[in-house]
Amino acid sequence: MVTRAVIAFCMVFSCAVATHAQLPDFTVLIEKNSAAVVKITAVETSSSRRRETIPQNRIPDALKELFNQRRGPERKARSMGSGFIISSDGYILTNNHVVGTAKEISVRLNDRREYEAEVIGLDPRSDLALLKINETKLPVVHFSEPDKLKVGEWVVAIGSPFGLDYSASTGIVSAIGRSIPTARGEDYVPFIQTDVAINPGNSGGPLFNLDGEVVGINSQIYTRSGGSIGLSFAIPVSVALEVVTQLKEKGHVDRGWLGVYIQDVDKNLAQSLGLKKPQGALLAQLEPDGPADKAGLKAGDVVIRFNNQAVVEASDLPHIVGLIGASEEVEATIIRRGKKRTVSVTIGARPGEDRTAANTGGDILGLEVGDLDEDALEQSRLPGGIVVLKVYPESSAADAGLQVGDVLVQLGYQTLNDMNDYDAILEELPAGTPVALRFFRRGRSIFRTIEVN
Repeated sequence: MVTRAVIAFCMVFSCAVATHAQLPDFTVLIEKNSAAVVKITAVETSSSRRRETIPQNRIPDALKELFNQRRGPERKARSMGSGFIISSDGYILTNNHVVGTAKEISVRLNDRREYEAEVIGLDPRSDLALLKINETKLPVVHFSEPDKLKVGEWVVAIGSPFGLDYSASTGIVSAIGRSIPTARGEDYVPFIQTDVAINPGNSGGPLFNLDGEVVGINSQIYTRSGGSIGLSFAIPVSVALEVVTQLKEKGHVDRGWLGVYIQDVDKNLAQSLGLKKPQGALLAQLEPDGPADKAGLKAGDVVIRFNNQAVVEASDLPHIVGLIGASEEVEATIIRRGKKRTVSVTIGARPGEDRTAANTGGDILGLEVGDLDEDALEQSRLPGGIVVLKVYPESSAADAGLQVGDVLVQLGYQTLNDMNDYDAILEELPAGTPVALRFFRRGRSIFRTIEVN
């Protein structure tokens, strides 16, 4: 009996030692990189008020004081997130949803030094933001090579979940190239899925591989409880590197545009279209005179390769196109009527691409706007116009009573046909002077005035 007990103990002990030997040691990685991870506190200022239906610029001067008395005191809402230093002169990467509407941003290092941060640029479509603090000789992280990551790899997240500074959690890569469309139906990020414990406050923090290189930026969680359930998503470095470069150079991101509406290919469609298996992105509709239309692509074509990259699912195509610069010529491999063809496509610039200034809550009027597509123009029977995508509170646009969905057609004495007109007019708008604004709402033409504060 003693002999059997000893043998059993030895077997269990040997298994434990073997298992321990196979698990990685994360201590060196965490000690080496924690100094470059920062805690971010974002402050939004708002005033509570009773519901008002009259824009400020339409209230008679004699009554303005009465209406202003109804405004409550300003309140500051604080939110927390994470970020990491990418260059020793103070550039910091985080999520757009952490700082996108903040009026004040503070950054704290792990040695407890604190700095006010400047927003260099925001990119809502990738959920990335670039900040800058006034300091030098800072510790930095290093990015992994794009597309190096494999499913099953160990990864480590460092951040401030629930405000608990510099917490580390580990897991593996569960999948890569996950497609998660935004509320606006846009899909430019092939997310990394992991089972790392990610919670509120981890947003914007780095995801490391075992070499201590950043492979992703923690961005989203799927949860019903508000906490981690082993399903988290990170923005890959392939997207982050391109976004950082453009934000540094011009403060915004321009993306490639193909001008197509796509859908997945199922088994029956594959058979009917002459494909050996379900694959690729089926072109369901093309924008007239868009890049794809000009290249000779047609509805019913199936794109199976684009710019030398395989298109396995429909969602792969916008991930590829979004990282290609406008005016760049690339090759597309398509299946048309059962035959493979190669077509040269010149990538276009996406209409209505975000041109919002950094840290202003939209443009100088407090708006996010975009071009109307052909279908919307046809339905509205307008020759052109700019559609309102977002109205920021406490802005000139909010005071003018603008709403999401309004179509702007005139600003000052000038007609608005597209985003080029809008950008040009904004540069000439005088501050402190009311200008005429004409827009359509549910088919009705409305005139208001708007003033740049």
